[in-house]
Amino acid sequence: MRILILLIAIFFMAPVDAFSNISLPSVFSDNMVLQRNSDVKIWGWAKPGEVVKISTTWAGETLQTTVGKNGKWEIMLPTPDIRGPQEVSITGYNTVVLKNVLLGEVWLVSGQSNMEWTAAAGIDNAEAAIADAENDQIRFFTVLNRTASCPQQDLDGSWVASTPETMKYFSAVAYFFGKKINKELGVPVGLINSSWGGTPAEVWMPSEVIENSEELTEAAKILPNTEWGPRDPGLLYNAMIAPLVPFELAGVLWYQGESNTDNADHYEQIFSALINSWRQKWHKELPFFYAQIAPYGYGDNFWGVKVRDAQRRVLKMPKTGMVMTSDIGDIKDIHPRNKEDVGLRFAALALNDVYGRETAAHAPLVSEIKKNKNKLKITFSNAEKLSLDKENQASQFEVAGKDGNFKPVKFSIKNNTIELNVREIKDPVGVRYSWRNTGTSNIFNEAGLPASSFAEEIE
Repeated sequence: MRILILLIAIFFMAPVDAFSNISLPSVFSDNMVLQRNSDVKIWGWAKPGEVVKISTTWAGETLQTTVGKNGKWEIMLPTPDIRGPQEVSITGYNTVVLKNVLLGEVWLVSGQSNMEWTAAAGIDNAEAAIADAENDQIRFFTVLNRTASCPQQDLDGSWVASTPETMKYFSAVAYFFGKKINKELGVPVGLINSSWGGTPAEVWMPSEVIENSEELTEAAKILPNTEWGPRDPGLLYNAMIAPLVPFELAGVLWYQGESNTDNADHYEQIFSALINSWRQKWHKELPFFYAQIAPYGYGDNFWGVKVRDAQRRVLKMPKTGMVMTSDIGDIKDIHPRNKEDVGLRFAALALNDVYGRETAAHAPLVSEIKKNKNKLKITFSNAEKLSLDKENQASQFEVAGKDGNFKPVKFSIKNNTIELNVREIKDPVGVRYSWRNTGTSNIFNEAGLPASSFAEEIE
């Protein structure tokens, strides 16, 4: 009898969580940021047939749903534009309360080492940046490095506020981006960092995207095996992206490409497929901004500049934008330490293209090439006050005739256009600019942004 009484006492003394049934993905937790002005999907797991209710401190209405036979539930939760810490209560047979929740702008950042790179790893002005990182309105969620052979339902990670200690080990590019957005908009910013150094784009998209494309399948076979990261298609998408779908986002920041120099000729198709696949999974044309890889000595080839040109060509996709890095890179270091300017340029794109702020955010991009007697006239978009770097004025333009041999040509800047002297080139068929792996652009617009390297045919 005494044993029975003791067991009953232990039962009633046990914490409710020991018998709880409602559970949530780790991305829903204390300190999180939910996308404001949206219908945010909250989802989780519970016992089939259980009624799950959600209430918040910002709304009087309680929402509810019934758990499906697969044990999964989801509720669409409207989020206003309000400030201050909030709470979200999720109730069924047990109650889960999410505390210190903010409503703001949520961005997913991903890619390889230059996105993963932290202040602790070494950046310009690291000490000052770390000391200035105390900001409860910026929240970080770091996805731990994992692989999986099939899409997962959850991942490892937790939300924390920006402090000198947490910022030190978070993506530096993402931090500087978030700091600028928070300052300019005056709203909380949530940053989800899912990146892994040394990884090609193929591991970040669903494997079926590659399997269903003959070109992508053959391109993936070109990638060499390495010791510093996975190579099989889908492995990181399955473990580090799929569990986040469909967490509501404002957009995506991407910094990757260095590990695709081996199959650079296919990178435009690879990268375009990745963007499309993520948008399809989120059922939303997410703004997708990416950094063009910086000039670096990849060897006696054109692999690096081919990736840069492929990234330029991907800009024809809607709601994309490219951050230029040729002027803030380091041709001797594949990990340039100026991460602040990269983050600020990402922020300029978002402020201009997503948030409607008139900000100088776009670099000069070749838009038209016309032949006129012995000259080629090259027109650029975003070419206001086109000018030449005072310390680097050598011509980086080359033109090829029908023989396919590119030769350097002289140029001049007139009325925000470029004129090339092709008197000595018979029947020019192609033009390229800054066409070297270490090529550093010397043409800038009014915003101080450099023109992208490019290679184009002449019609």
